[in-house]
Amino acid sequence: MDQKTRIEFDAPKSLVDRIDTVAEVLEIPRTRLLTDALENKLDEFANEETFRRRLSNAYYDDRTGYDTVKTILDREEAMRLKLLRESIDQTSAIPELKDDLPSDDSFYDGGVAEWNASSSSESSDSV
Repeated sequence: MDQKTRIEFDAPKSLVDRIDTVAEVLEIPRTRLLTDALENKLDEFANEETFRRRLSNAYYDDRTGYDTVKTILDREEAMRLKLLRESIDQTSAIPELKDDLPSDDSFYDGGVAEWNASSSSESSDSV
């Protein structure tokens, strides 16, 4: 069973009246109605692509942590974001040449082949 935390907030009287009426019709406590409604809304957010993108950005920017992402989404999705973040954080090595590139003459031993259309069609016909 989840640990409970008491919260208080101000809401317009007309909204509280509607909540109380619905809770009375459903014969459930107001707290249960509010908790169920909030859980449903959070589930909707977790399934919306726009929200998921914003949550990912918040995670990549260190505005929220892995545990929060895991709580809102699921463990598998949170792990995917974590692995992606780790791969993004790694800087790839930049290759460096120790020497200058060889010239075409030295690379091709002085003989650079030239292409022309007639020799190309002859070689493809003989294949």
